[in-house]
Amino acid sequence: MGGTKRVTKSRSAENMGRTKVGANREDARDPSRGAAGHKLVEALYRRPHDGVPVWFMRQAGRYLPGYRRVRSQVDFLTLCKTPELAAEVSLEPLATFGVDAVIIFSDILIPLEAMGMPVVFTERGPCMERPLESRADIERLRDADPERDTGFVLEVIREVRRRAAGRVPVIGFAGAPFTLACYALEGSPSRTFAAALALAYRAPAEMHLLLERIAAVVARYLKAQVAAGADVIQLFDSWGGLLAHDAFREFVLPYCSRILRELDGSGVPRILFIKGGGLHLDEIAGCGAEGIGIDYTIDPSRARETVAARAALQGNLAPEALFGAEADLRARARALLEVFRGDPGYVFNLGHGILPGTPVEREHALVDEVRRFAPA
Repeated sequence: MGGTKRVTKSRSAENMGRTKVGANREDARDPSRGAAGHKLVEALYRRPHDGVPVWFMRQAGRYLPGYRRVRSQVDFLTLCKTPELAAEVSLEPLATFGVDAVIIFSDILIPLEAMGMPVVFTERGPCMERPLESRADIERLRDADPERDTGFVLEVIREVRRRAAGRVPVIGFAGAPFTLACYALEGSPSRTFAAALALAYRAPAEMHLLLERIAAVVARYLKAQVAAGADVIQLFDSWGGLLAHDAFREFVLPYCSRILRELDGSGVPRILFIKGGGLHLDEIAGCGAEGIGIDYTIDPSRARETVAARAALQGNLAPEALFGAEADLRARARALLEVFRGDPGYVFNLGHGILPGTPVEREHALVDEVRRFAPA
């Protein structure tokens, strides 16, 4: 498991404090404060509702001026760990575009840090200070407690919920076990994540041990997010599609399903997004999620036919389409909406996250086009 670069921790990362969890916690699952009736929630449960709900993965990010202003004052992880600032940037897309949900601003690697793997952010992106290099490293990982170790994320949810004041649902999220394992083993962003792929074949028992440890932490983390007030949960597996078909069934599906099943009875809809998982849609639809996110490589007509009424579908406009002419963007949006005409279980989104540099006016136009669509 060697051959991975180590990254020197920045001073700003060393000095980041953790926010204490407040003593005046609300019972976020009080039925009087539920999100039933909101378009996104109704669509995920495939219940009749007016219009098509729209939100965007990475909708709070570098392309927005408010986010850039806040980031000019603090580093990335400090932003994640400061509930007032994280709530501010989380809510900017709601104020700017009128989207139908607010996803909390955080990072998928937060649980790995809680397990004892310090995270630093460089120009290359998120990096692990000490990547895993042996079975002993895996066995030393902590069984993180969500209140003790990631309480700042729960405070972000509470603060976002307070400021959203019931206007839209609040989405919590986590990275799926295989994707987190990729970062834990590789140590830094990669196009291939060769260290994780090699371990899966060279020492599958070690890979399973790592995935089991991560899955247990992520399940508790998402349960705590629901208790803190998240109305919807999304599980992201950004790198599951790198695996061959048999390895995908061994190392991705069982662990995603385990986490989602742990949330049975939580009272919130669950979305599973596996980038590159299009060939496995039939199996993904059986993982226990109310909604399936589809990436931009999937023919939406085939996705609708494959999944049918087993789950809602979310996606899948290419993020690059927002860099094109407005007329072309609107036409692409209409074509996608037409695929799902008459289907109550559809959520408009992109096929992956919004890209840095995306023109704000194009996102305005996209939301407007979704609002103009009459789905009946």
